[in-house]
Amino acid sequence: MSDIRPTVPRPSGPRPERRAAASGVTEFTELAQRIRQSGLLRRRYGYYWTKLIALPAVLAAGLVAFALIGDTWWQLFIAAALAIVFTQIAMLGHDAAHRQIFVSGRWNDWISLILGDLLVGMSYGWWQHKHTRHHANPNKDGADPDIELPVIALTAEQRDAPRGRIGGWFRGHQGLFFFPILLLEGVSLHASGVRRVLVRERLRRRWVEIAFLTVRIVGYLVLVFLVLSPGIAAVFLVVQLGLFGFYMGMAFAPNHKGMPIVPREMTLDFLRRQVMMSRNIRGGRIIDVAMGGLNYQIEHHLFPSMPRPHLRKAAPIIAAYCRERGVPYTQVGLWTSYAIVVRYINRVGLGERDAFACPLVEQRRMLTLQS
Repeated sequence: MSDIRPTVPRPSGPRPERRAAASGVTEFTELAQRIRQSGLLRRRYGYYWTKLIALPAVLAAGLVAFALIGDTWWQLFIAAALAIVFTQIAMLGHDAAHRQIFVSGRWNDWISLILGDLLVGMSYGWWQHKHTRHHANPNKDGADPDIELPVIALTAEQRDAPRGRIGGWFRGHQGLFFFPILLLEGVSLHASGVRRVLVRERLRRRWVEIAFLTVRIVGYLVLVFLVLSPGIAAVFLVVQLGLFGFYMGMAFAPNHKGMPIVPREMTLDFLRRQVMMSRNIRGGRIIDVAMGGLNYQIEHHLFPSMPRPHLRKAAPIIAAYCRERGVPYTQVGLWTSYAIVVRYINRVGLGERDAFACPLVEQRRMLTLQS
């Protein structure tokens, strides 16, 4: 990318960046009015109450089946089923945390605590802190915690950080390991939550979270080792945690990985910041259920409190609006998205410093030159 020379004359009047930002605010306001008038922000209590009753009931049935089946290797099928149920419950907790279920923030908070801490074993407070920062600046270098991974490098600066000989070799082959590493994500999610509630940082309802996490994690381990012999219990936990983390990662990875990384110094209007850094996944109702509505990532980032079943209806409205305004709206198939993610991670790991085209920088520079 070529740099702007200092001899470029400074335009009179408001700076191009400020004019673009003001235009972006106006554009989003118009889009928000269209969405509001369509009724897609109204609550879907019947949909969510069905899920709030059905998913814990399915989990209870699975645990009863686990206790009745007893000490046998057939329990590995129960482990796989529980991994799916826990992920679906976590996705429902995600909806509650975004205020999609109830008007009352207090109700949404308590549902998130029950679903996340008590049923899944993930700290709601930890997740909320991390996820709020992600939504504010998706794919922005230095601001989005979701691109600051402990193992995988998503930027050239992360790749070039000192890692030792083994770390350097791993970076050069990281695309091969991305999806297998997701098998460890379940353990990481539990550990990060526990660490968060125990440190001396500000956290609302800390003792509620500690109590819920203790009941969930300790109680679950006691149940597993009471029903199963140590060897089968260990394999059961490996399968359940591995598949849980893998499923979570496979649902979240296509949303932003491989999309442009925003430089630290760049400021974007809300509409472009959310649309151009996000990727939708095409598919039918099965994909909607399997990904918990995360396949409509653009719509979710623009309207985080929009109930999940309305995202599908909002997508064509928002796509058409983006076409009118010349804002890139990315939508691909599921397997294509995974191929993009792996290809991008490989290119970063293999040493391509400009591993992606960054249309944002070029558009901003062209705007400055034309003014």
